[in-house]
This record gives sequence, C-alpha cells and structure tokens, in this order.
Amino acid sequence: MKPIHRIAIVDDDDGVRQSLSSLVRALGHEVRTYPSATAFLADDGDAPDCLLTDIQMPQMDGDQLQAELLARGCTYPMIFMTGFPNEALRARVMARGARAFLVKPVDGDAMARCLGEALGIHTSV
Repeated sequence: MKPIHRIAIVDDDDGVRQSLSSLVRALGHEVRTYPSATAFLADDGDAPDCLLTDIQMPQMDGDQLQAELLARGCTYPMIFMTGFPNEALRARVMARGARAFLVKPVDGDAMARCLGEALGIHTSV
C-alpha cells in the first residue's frame, strides 16, 4: 500500500485549492488547505511532507513564504505555482530548493508527477 503523506496547499483562490485538494486526495494523500501564507504559518500542527503554494497572494506571496520557512529551518519539499511566471522569480525559488515551478493552470498529470518526485514515490492519476 502506498504511504499517506500530509500535503499542504496554500492558494488564495478557493477553486484552485479545491481542485488541487481533490487531485491530491485522489493520489492517496492527506490534505490541509490554507487561503493565505499567513494562515499556513499560523498553523501549529505537524509540518507537511510537501507544500504546494501559489506565488501571487496578498499580504505574503509564495516567494516570501519560502524565505520565511527556510529562515525557520523547514526542509520539506516545496512546489510553486503561478499564473504570472517570470524567469527571475523562477530562478530565485529554484535556487533556494524548490522542487518545481509550475505555470497555472497546472495540468493534473504534471502536478502528480512533480508531487511524486518531491515525495520520492511514483504516482499516477
């Protein structure tokens, strides 16, 4: 049986959170969703096994979230998504250890593949 991993999804778009949550659950993982980076940071629960986060969000963007998590010593894999890609941002988050930088709308197969690689497992949708 495939291991269950805890996946955190941070995105200010409710529809994106719901669709990603459905996909990740279908892959057999536990999901926690957050409408903002600050809501994620305020959660005192167990750390996720992987973080899926949007880049463009109000208050604190995904780039700032990554910097804060790294400053706190968090080492779990992070996958970034954005509808507004730019090379400088992609290079920055990847240089700091991001596992993927995906352009929205994210294809379900691509997300499953990236998530599986980040978790060290093989996935299929």
